[in-house]
Amino acid sequence: MKCYLYRFLIGLTIFLISCEDNATPKDIQKEVDVMMPKPTAARKQYLLDSAAGYYQRWISRGNFSGQYLIAKNGHVIFSRAAGFSSAEEQIKMTLETPIHVASISKVATALAVLRLVDQGKIALNQKVIEYLPQFPFKEITVQMLLSHRSGLPYYGYFADANSDRKTVLSNKDIISMMIRYNIKLNSTPGTRFAYSNTNYAMLALIVEKVTKMPFPIAMKALIFDPLDMKNSSVASSKKEYDQFCRNYNQNGMWNGFTYLDAIYGDKNLYTTARDLVKLDRGTYLSSFLSDSLRKQMFRGYSYEHPGTRNYGLGIRLKEKKGKDTFFFHTGWWHGNTGLYCSLRKDTICIIALSNNLNKRLYNLTPLLKACGNYAVNDEE
Repeated sequence: MKCYLYRFLIGLTIFLISCEDNATPKDIQKEVDVMMPKPTAARKQYLLDSAAGYYQRWISRGNFSGQYLIAKNGHVIFSRAAGFSSAEEQIKMTLETPIHVASISKVATALAVLRLVDQGKIALNQKVIEYLPQFPFKEITVQMLLSHRSGLPYYGYFADANSDRKTVLSNKDIISMMIRYNIKLNSTPGTRFAYSNTNYAMLALIVEKVTKMPFPIAMKALIFDPLDMKNSSVASSKKEYDQFCRNYNQNGMWNGFTYLDAIYGDKNLYTTARDLVKLDRGTYLSSFLSDSLRKQMFRGYSYEHPGTRNYGLGIRLKEKKGKDTFFFHTGWWHGNTGLYCSLRKDTICIIALSNNLNKRLYNLTPLLKACGNYAVNDEE
């Protein structure tokens, strides 16, 4: 009886959030039809030839196992899946196989937070302690977490030093450890960029607090259902980890579940390249994200030091005079490696995901140059 009641309450909460949201798959599709038409035959053929050629020359080499695609205006032009989701059982990788996308998860987490900002449930300039009263650092804001300007150290470092490395940790345990072991900040909040997964683990807790739902369920209501991402979910347990697509290290060995693998927000999104195209497409649509927040998401926040690299709200970027800004996010956790590219000047999306530690995916420079005038390499 308790199980049925729990499911009813979760379903009711999702329904209520959806009612407040007003973004349904049908509404989004209507805007897509108007704002993102199918590419012309000539443009489609050029991109198809470029993507297919690059796949043959670079991606497919070296025992590639994963998914790769290119899309224009949200329409997939070229896609491939290769390898195995489970090498031991010889289960083939398909375009519908959800893969752990590691830090690419941060893009989805950031969008969930921003959608709650649109709903008036979160404020970017609000202090984190207003949502998480036990949080030990009073000056850190939500925006600092999103832009990696909080000064928070990576939880993996202080967890390794202060735990038995066997007891599975949760997001809430991170706060408890920071308090118990008097963990210090690496820098004064708001003064500089320092990439840290801890920021996004805290953002997941904020999402849980304001939605009153477990983070995986909240992500379904805020992101996956509105964008029709049917092959996407957030894992939060060893049981889920074992059931999903496996990941392999450089020696071809499966990376088993570790004590840090139940922490989400910074990672633990299992999705497909095709679903990530739907996510990317959503970032262009006012029915999904307001124009104001879109502008805030896709701009840099760290200019203390000169250079091309920067970070927005859940997205990396490269900027250079005379070039169009290149927006992207990489991922690397255990054997999972990936690259999500959003070429916004040309509404092109390129995604490469692997479950067997394939660093070749990070070098898409020739293909990116074929797509437009983007700031790709620092030396250019």
